[in-house]
Amino acid sequence: MSLPLPPLRTHDPAAFGRVALLLGGTSSERAVSLDSGRNVLEALRARGIDAQPVDGIAALREGLLQQRFDRVFNILHGGEGENGVLQGLLQAFGIPYTGSGVLGSALTMDKIRTKQVWIAAGLPTPRFVRLAPGADLRAAALKLGLPVFVKPSCEGSSVGVARAQAEADIAAAEAVARAYGGEMLMEEMVVGDELTVGILGDLALPSIRIVPKGGWYDYAAKYVAEDTQYLCPGLDGAEEDAIRALALAAFRAAGAGGWGRVDVMRARADGRLLLLEVNTAPGMTSHSLVPKAARQVGVGFEELCWRILEQTLAPSAGGTP
Repeated sequence: MSLPLPPLRTHDPAAFGRVALLLGGTSSERAVSLDSGRNVLEALRARGIDAQPVDGIAALREGLLQQRFDRVFNILHGGEGENGVLQGLLQAFGIPYTGSGVLGSALTMDKIRTKQVWIAAGLPTPRFVRLAPGADLRAAALKLGLPVFVKPSCEGSSVGVARAQAEADIAAAEAVARAYGGEMLMEEMVVGDELTVGILGDLALPSIRIVPKGGWYDYAAKYVAEDTQYLCPGLDGAEEDAIRALALAAFRAAGAGGWGRVDVMRARADGRLLLLEVNTAPGMTSHSLVPKAARQVGVGFEELCWRILEQTLAPSAGGTP
């Protein structure tokens, strides 16, 4: 598949100065972040970039106070790496960084409010219910209509997600809600194809259709299993054009920028495309999807990391509010 990739802005690794590769942290996605970070660090250094790993925001803050870094490549998944806290800190220090700014990060970390913005913008998303802490999950499920997914509003990587396909499954979903304690999203379960679209600057990469052997793309299927199939592009012709246009519109409507990933369901019954969520710091592991899509258009992992970091050189690219 051929897409109009812009030319590289620079071929000089010195143009980036000293780069902090932010990884790890304390969120539930720490292990994935460490894996992603190792891969990105190796890619940046292979291209001659002066990149240093920094584990967590507290360590980064100390490095910034000591003026050790000129820019930040953020691969801190979840928590304060994606909810606007890190982005606000870096803007206060005047340090350019990869990915979305404060607004896009904070909004897309909250699945419920992202969906509310999409609805206001006329973009399609599955029906849902907001569950406040202690809400009657059983009553909500029966009102929305089974089957449903129940998941924390502000977690990623399929952490803490439960399915309730019948009334007998609701107790397990209630246990998940009690374990997290915070606001939960209950969403209708769309029967169909799960797809994702990587975003790189102003370009929507080819879609990927995910076919897990177990029928559900959970944490294990994402990061552990070797039998999950990834079909890229995931759709053909006009449908592929439509999902890429929808993903880019959803990304922009949510205030996101730089790079990221938009997850979409295609309903089997009528072919409708329905938006699920945005990830503003996607995984960069051996199983991750943005690198797979980039390879489809001839961009290898090292070049992908370079192109993401290049966005910090452009005033209108990633790292803007």
